[in-house]
Amino acid sequence: MELEIDSISKSFGDLQVLNQISFTASSGMAMGLLGRNGAGKTTAIRIIMHVFPPDAGQIRLDGKPLRNGLASIGYLPEEKGLYPKFKIGDQLVYLGQLRGLSRKAAARSVNYWLERFSLAWYHDKKLETLSKGNQQKIQLALALLADPEIVILDEPFSGLDPVNAQLLKDIVREQVDAGKVVLFSSHQMSYVEQFCDNVALLDRGQIVLRGNLKQIKREKAKNRLYVQLSGDPAASGQRLSSLLSQHNRLAETVESIEASGDGSLIHLSDTGSRAHILSLLAGSGADVEQFRLAEPSLEEIFVEEVGESNEKQTV
Repeated sequence: MELEIDSISKSFGDLQVLNQISFTASSGMAMGLLGRNGAGKTTAIRIIMHVFPPDAGQIRLDGKPLRNGLASIGYLPEEKGLYPKFKIGDQLVYLGQLRGLSRKAAARSVNYWLERFSLAWYHDKKLETLSKGNQQKIQLALALLADPEIVILDEPFSGLDPVNAQLLKDIVREQVDAGKVVLFSSHQMSYVEQFCDNVALLDRGQIVLRGNLKQIKREKAKNRLYVQLSGDPAASGQRLSSLLSQHNRLAETVESIEASGDGSLIHLSDTGSRAHILSLLAGSGADVEQFRLAEPSLEEIFVEEVGESNEKQTV
């Protein structure tokens, strides 16, 4: 199954929120939709869910326009929408029926997910009696209640302690392994790196980076070297800086050197300098313990791509 977002644009009055964004999410491969606050992520999600239509472009599922009823969608919103003063079991069964389940099937699914989340005891309790983390688990149970084909998770780890975060990780992986289309939006980059095969990075309503995360990190690593010399890290870093600064050709291609762990991270403007640096180190007699490409973290990529953007309020 393939969910294709093709050249979607959306404006509210004079404010253009999305400008011809395109990306594809495939079954069995989690897709990370990323961006700063106000980048347009929520608007894109709402268009996928038919909350409102796009001004231009199409949402397709397996090549056909995605319409209500064509595929089931489970949605975990960042802003929660359950009723705090209603009993948990009753409202979940009711909402399950609204998603097309029979009352019996809805009750069975509610019992399963409450048990799975260790919340069976709260079946007849009001939602407001639960902690924030447990309310988050109830919201996720609702998203998965009808066994949807498309699962959209917006900040799913918000408010969860490490134990419940691990439980959620297991459930998200199960959804991916079951062949669901999983669209994942979060500011917690470590979780995105764990789950997402592909990412699309939004900035001010436009896609500025998209593709396979591993390939993106490998491409970004071409201009980053990690070098560790033997001995005291501070002294070794100074020696490395001195050696590079004495070589005019290399000095021109070295954009920066910074301490990293027990070694140094070198940012280059020319990937061809890598071999020259290794040759220089070998000729200097330096005892090189590590010399490798340094893949950036997703957080570093995020800051590099959108960290300098001007603030602009979107919806």
